[in-house]
Amino acid sequence: MTPQTEGPLRLGTRRSLMATTQSQMVADAYTERTGRPIELVGVTTFGDVTKGSLAQLGGTGVFVSALRDKLIEGEIDFAVHSLKDLPTKPDPRIALAALPTRHDHRDALVGEVKFADLPPGARVGTGSPRRVAMLRALRPDLDYVPIRGNADTRIGKVTSGELHAVVLAAAGLTRIGRTAEIAQIFEVEELLPAPGQGALAVECLSDRADLVDFLGVLDDPRTRSAVAAERAVLAALEAGCSAPVGAFALDDGHTLNLTAAVVAVDGLRTVRKSAAGIPSEAEDLGRQLATQMLREGADKLMGEHSH
Repeated sequence: MTPQTEGPLRLGTRRSLMATTQSQMVADAYTERTGRPIELVGVTTFGDVTKGSLAQLGGTGVFVSALRDKLIEGEIDFAVHSLKDLPTKPDPRIALAALPTRHDHRDALVGEVKFADLPPGARVGTGSPRRVAMLRALRPDLDYVPIRGNADTRIGKVTSGELHAVVLAAAGLTRIGRTAEIAQIFEVEELLPAPGQGALAVECLSDRADLVDFLGVLDDPRTRSAVAAERAVLAALEAGCSAPVGAFALDDGHTLNLTAAVVAVDGLRTVRKSAAGIPSEAEDLGRQLATQMLREGADKLMGEHSH
């Protein structure tokens, strides 16, 4: 069912190379499937223009709210986000119309050598408390440096020699054609990704039934159940824990396997649990796992090192 209005649909996107690249990929996929032309509308978000760290900005949501405002004002028809940027609390005005098939969920090290071969004291850049905590658990002898900026800026800090390496999402590097600079991909046993990492979210107004229906053609049910479980863990833990959280689930069509971890910021203590269930009960599985983690002291891992 095609949305009633004629002409191209307006897809709102952040203006960064990463955002416009992934938005264009989604636009092309819709046009290919439906024949409907789609135009990109660039939107500058608060998260793009401010200099603070993501933690100071209040974490998730800083890149999302400007795009949602444009939806509500009717300036765009739909928006594409990195799913890990979406707040876990739903907004009744907004429908998560499609979760296209997920790309690589893992984290990648950009630099000259593998993580194990970095010299003691090497400077490793990342803007993510989750990555810092998990990397510290593997190698407490390195210097973890908080960085902001787009992928190009971050990679530039390695080529200029300011940092020995940076850690970024593998999916993003693939989307912008920078895989040649990847020295190592971290498996989930080493670095558990952020909930929803590698997945894109397509949103529109919930009262646009025609559009919800139209956008749904790209939805991948296995991606949806996996990220629902991951985000349910995060939502349950966010209430009682602000330590770094990683989660990854895989739906093989029969069983949903979920692993989640909370790591103290100093990397010294971890609560890590796994569970399996049926995909249709993804959110319950996530909530149950989070409850077990809190019982095992996940909320005590806040640490004094969160500065």
